[in-house]
Amino acid sequence: MSTRDELLALLLENARYSTEDLARQTGADAEAVAAAIEELEASGLIRGYQAVVDWDRADQERIRALVELNVTLDRETGYDDIAGRLVKFPPVKSLRLVSGDYDFALEVEGDSLREVSKFISEKVAPVPEITQTVTHYIMETYKDRGLEMGDGHDDGRLSFSP
Repeated sequence: MSTRDELLALLLENARYSTEDLARQTGADAEAVAAAIEELEASGLIRGYQAVVDWDRADQERIRALVELNVTLDRETGYDDIAGRLVKFPPVKSLRLVSGDYDFALEVEGDSLREVSKFISEKVAPVPEITQTVTHYIMETYKDRGLEMGDGHDDGRLSFSP
C-alpha cells in the first residue's frame, strides 16, 4: 500500500489524526505527510472533513429523507446536468446516480417534516426532467459513514437461538 493510500485509509478512520500521528503510523516524516495531504486536497481527492453527528442525542430535531428520483433524458440534458442543478440546493446532503428501479438517490436534511416536504415539492419535483419522486423519511440511524450510532449497549433482551 502506498503512503498516499495509507493516508487516505487513516483519514477515513479518523480525520482528526494530527500530522505527527499520521507520520508515525505511515513511517513517513511529518513534512512529507503534510505535503501529501496538501496535494490530496489540491487535487480534489480529499473534498473535506466532517463530523458524524448522532442527531438522536442532540436537543434539536433534524429530519432526514431519502428520495428516489426518476428522470427522463433528452438530447440536450444528461444526468450530469440534472445533478449539477440539484447539488446546488443546501438541503441536499448527498446525490448519487444509481442502478435499479430509479435513477438518483437523493438525501435531504431539514429542520422539520414540513420544510423537507416543501423543499421536495417546490424545488426538486418541478425540475422538468424529473418524472417521479418517492420520499422515505429516515426514522432511525443505526450506522452512518461507517460509525455505529446509539449507546452501544444491548437492548437487555436475552438472545435466542434454536
